[in-house]
Amino acid sequence: MANIQSAKKRSRQALSRNILKSSQRASVRTAIKNVEEAIDSNDAKTASENFISAQKLLDKMANKKVLSKNGAARQKSRLNKSIKLLNSK
Repeated sequence: MANIQSAKKRSRQALSRNILKSSQRASVRTAIKNVEEAIDSNDAKTASENFISAQKLLDKMANKKVLSKNGAARQKSRLNKSIKLLNSK
């Protein structure tokens, strides 16, 4: 346990930030899963609609430093590539 007051405060802040970021990461994973399920079911329209909302959420979380910007870009790129492949069929 921390003895110095500033270290105690940092510990409290880290704990509360971890709780918040955990729920935010979970919402991102859910959005990605929704897009992937639509892609697996060959539903291009639903996949495109879900991708737009997932893309918006990924950008928001990258700006809030919940995800890294490169990680969010990589996720968006992979999802978009799958949707384009689905549309070309």
